[in-house]
Amino acid sequence: MSNLVTDLPTAAPAAAANRIQSMPMAKAINAGLRQAMLDNSKVLLMGEDIGPLGGVFRVTEGLQAEFGSTRVMDTPLAESGIIGTAIGLAMRGFRPVCEIQFDGFIFPGFNQITTQLAKLTNRHEGALQMPVVIRVPYGGHIGAVEHHQESPEALFAHTAGLRIVSPSTPNDAYWMIQESIASNDPVMFFEPKSRYWPKGDVDFSASAAPLHSTRVARVGTDITLLGHGAMVSMLLEAAEIAAEEGTSIEVIDLRSVSPIDYAPILASVRKTGRLVVAQEAPGFVSIGSEIAATVTEKAFYSLEAPVLRVAAFDTPFPPAKLETIYLPDADRILEAVDRSLAY
Repeated sequence: MSNLVTDLPTAAPAAAANRIQSMPMAKAINAGLRQAMLDNSKVLLMGEDIGPLGGVFRVTEGLQAEFGSTRVMDTPLAESGIIGTAIGLAMRGFRPVCEIQFDGFIFPGFNQITTQLAKLTNRHEGALQMPVVIRVPYGGHIGAVEHHQESPEALFAHTAGLRIVSPSTPNDAYWMIQESIASNDPVMFFEPKSRYWPKGDVDFSASAAPLHSTRVARVGTDITLLGHGAMVSMLLEAAEIAAEEGTSIEVIDLRSVSPIDYAPILASVRKTGRLVVAQEAPGFVSIGSEIAATVTEKAFYSLEAPVLRVAAFDTPFPPAKLETIYLPDADRILEAVDRSLAY
């Protein structure tokens, strides 16, 4: 069993009063899963190699040893079977949490997610709840091969009936996984793989922010940068560089991809007059496209420049040695900042 499992409190969060720990996101999600399982015996974990191995990224490390193989279950290599089984368990009152090993492996389960899981509650006029969480490690910057570094969140955000969230910090990861499990609707929980290992403070005594709320990660006055998941750290890096040159950048962490909390975004744009939206996913028909259109519609008279988008290229994910060219970095973000400020 990992040190995390033995070091964290074994009671409800109140027992951890005033406790702040520095840990990587992978361990924060582990702690959040553990707390959810302690709080509710109906919470089950399912996925490939999540038991004794603890998953490819060791996010579930130690949980099977503590809760047993009937609550932390290794599954066959069959994503459709994992999701289909989770749907049946949810119908019987359980709260299954499914791990998809890598983002590109989710597509064998795409039909179950989009035609069944997303629609069953509506099909039963709300009488049948689907409290299923699907954990999806996603995104690049880990030097992996095709099908291991993609960002398919827009495909699921387009499907009515699914909630889509993505934390950017260990603290958000700890609280958001618990809120997702508590939701009576299906939640797609996208975990940025490149942020699994950098450490951040987790406040076990704090209250969770609403699951579908947007966060102002840095206050500024000249231009707003917006992103989600791993892109937030890239935006903060760009903001630091820009500050040295006298440009004040406000950074918005989207947190929730569907639904989107637009109030803080619009308030920021009305203050700065400019917006750059950045993402690891390709730009065509994307989350960034939707946000750009909505902000232009609702804050048109506040904009001093067009809403600009920075995204991956509209091609399949390249070999790992080319990922730094394919994925947006601070330089590409700052180039968009310069273009916006030039209007």
